[in-house]
Amino acid sequence: MHDHNHNHSHQNSSKNIAIAFWLNFCFTIIEFIGGILTNSVAIMADAVHDLGDTIALGFGWVLHKVSGKQATDKFTYGYKRLSLVGAFLNAIVLVVGSTWILFEAIPRLWQPQMPMAKGMVVLAIFGVLTNGYAAYKLSHGNTMNEKVLNWHLLEDVFGWVAVLVVAIVLLFVNWPILDPLLSIGFTLFILFNVIKHLRATVRLFVQATPSNKLYNEVKNTLLALDHVDNVHHMHLWSLDGDAHVLTAHLELNQPLDAPASIELKEEIATKLVAFELAHTTIEFEWPQEVCRDEERPLE
Repeated sequence: MHDHNHNHSHQNSSKNIAIAFWLNFCFTIIEFIGGILTNSVAIMADAVHDLGDTIALGFGWVLHKVSGKQATDKFTYGYKRLSLVGAFLNAIVLVVGSTWILFEAIPRLWQPQMPMAKGMVVLAIFGVLTNGYAAYKLSHGNTMNEKVLNWHLLEDVFGWVAVLVVAIVLLFVNWPILDPLLSIGFTLFILFNVIKHLRATVRLFVQATPSNKLYNEVKNTLLALDHVDNVHHMHLWSLDGDAHVLTAHLELNQPLDAPASIELKEEIATKLVAFELAHTTIEFEWPQEVCRDEERPLE
């Protein structure tokens, strides 16, 4: 019964993400066409933002489908790192798209062109309703994947509300400069967040420590154990920014028999629970033992 409920919940989550993806995908195409027809760089800027969210939703959908797969001989840690590929591609698309929007919008500050305000109002209302419905479909999800994707959609809703406000103002006053100003504001906001996430993604790709604070806390916890004199070859890295992996060599101050070794292993497991590590590999080294992983001088 529990497995049936779990599978049903998984299927519902996958269905909701699929609905959000197709809504966003179709509306993004409409946005680009609408941005050209209304001569609005603000709508084009939001279209680029929605394109990035569509890619995020697409990868989120695929990852949700494969998340239940077990690790294999080829993917020994499972499929979690695929999310980094999605994040990297998403960031690249947004950087390229945002750069293009800036090249289009900045010259308009000196030669502003009046967009078709009525068309902007129609697209903005459509945007609020479409993204609002997609966000609603994901708002009741329990998985972290659904929650993160829901925030993407909520950002789109707020963005379209801003477009709607500007479009309504343009219906009554002839201030065409508001359109490029809004698009530049959108784009700079997007670039700031994308570059921040891109840096974090690259750090994870090269297996940098996800957090220096976490690294030191884990090392100090291991050093505080009985019989542990030193910790070396300690590596802490992350599969996807959430699931972390730890490997370490512990130098012991005396040889331990089997029962004592088991007791120490159980203590290590208990101490590391607080850090919620996805995978751990701990090796013991006896006093005077030469570590096989020590670097050897090149001959």
